[in-house]
Amino acid sequence: MTRSNIHVVEAHYDSSWDRLTSSLRYQQFRWLYISNIAFMFAMMAQFLVRSVLAYDLTNDNAFALGIVNFVVAIPMLVISPLGGAVADRLDRRKLILFVQTAVLVDEALVFVLLMTDQLTFPLLLVLTGLLGALFPFMMPARQAIVANVVGRQGLGNAMALQMGGMNFTRIVGPVAAGVLISLIGIANTWAIGLVLYGIGLVSMLRVSPSYPDESEERRTVFGDMANGFRWVWQHPAVRVLLFLGLVPTLLAMPFQTLLVVFALDVWDAGESGLGILNAAAGVGGLLGSVYVAWVGDSHRRLRLMMASILAFGSTLIFFSLSPWFLLALPLILLADIFVTIFMVLNNTAIQVLIPDFVRGRVMSLLMMSFGLTPLATLPISWLAEQYGADIVVALASALMLVFAVLFFALSPALRRIDTSTREAEIEFGEMDRRGRREPELTPAAK
Repeated sequence: MTRSNIHVVEAHYDSSWDRLTSSLRYQQFRWLYISNIAFMFAMMAQFLVRSVLAYDLTNDNAFALGIVNFVVAIPMLVISPLGGAVADRLDRRKLILFVQTAVLVDEALVFVLLMTDQLTFPLLLVLTGLLGALFPFMMPARQAIVANVVGRQGLGNAMALQMGGMNFTRIVGPVAAGVLISLIGIANTWAIGLVLYGIGLVSMLRVSPSYPDESEERRTVFGDMANGFRWVWQHPAVRVLLFLGLVPTLLAMPFQTLLVVFALDVWDAGESGLGILNAAAGVGGLLGSVYVAWVGDSHRRLRLMMASILAFGSTLIFFSLSPWFLLALPLILLADIFVTIFMVLNNTAIQVLIPDFVRGRVMSLLMMSFGLTPLATLPISWLAEQYGADIVVALASALMLVFAVLFFALSPALRRIDTSTREAEIEFGEMDRRGRREPELTPAAK
């Protein structure tokens, strides 16, 4: 029994490896994981190839790179709540399959236009904008279906493995795309991306249907959207976690866009130095995910969550003010370890706290951060141009630390997150166990 009189059953693992890969013992999650990794690998690689295409189609116009990213970010920011509402009304697996097929068709159109020499920059923007409009319908469903597959007790490990896979694709995807472009050309590299999208689609076919709980009266889609916002506002624990998660997203994470300034202007490390910085950041994110997966479903999330966000901000301050490139490398690696630990714990706590009938809509609010990050880079980049990237990143990181402390000091709901998540695990845990009669039978396969 804990001090809050809540009985918590700790999972037993035969080895550290069993603890690290515990979610993968479920066949359904293995297929879901393969689908996610294949899709994310293709997406990360195609982002780089798309940037190269935009640069070539505009006669080496650097501003075109920003436009391409902008037309992806805006639909993700605006349409995400609608995608979450849809994910709470339909079979999430079927929704993912439908949207992923549409993504494959969209990317295939780019390939056909490229092969027939008909691709222009405006057409690339239209198809890229369509891609940005499709992602908000798939990403909330992809996040929500994880809880259906592994159950609430396995969320911590599953979310960490998901984040680790994303960081792996973030490191390897663009690097592999860059190498392939130099070896086989843009068109063939794009074709390999299409194959990976196909693998992701076929793997998702092996996942069983996953229907959301029918625990509320259905209205119109827009009525469901409004109910989703209302539900979050009426539950302080979820609300404070969502807002706390936005603090590093808006203030500190835009530093990644400024890495080119640090590499080329601050430390004079050249393009190779920029590549090394990005690789160190990616490895840090991967290590942070592995750490959370290894420690398992901790019932002391708050302590680790607050320690990691404070360590992230402090490390980022030292990174931005570092006079030497070689000192900056371990600092950026540590910074990404800490921010990944924070984000995984934050997202997992939200997943544990919410009932399934509203899961897609809450996940859509998390997905909106993908659209907010590029927008946050605009003021940060402008300030960096005026006052220097090192000063701006250091001040933004310090401001993030202040906000994190204020959230902790002023929010009783945040301070009792550990108790709230334990209560939610017990309240919803019996439902999960009823859906898992056999080791390979998950709630999604009921």
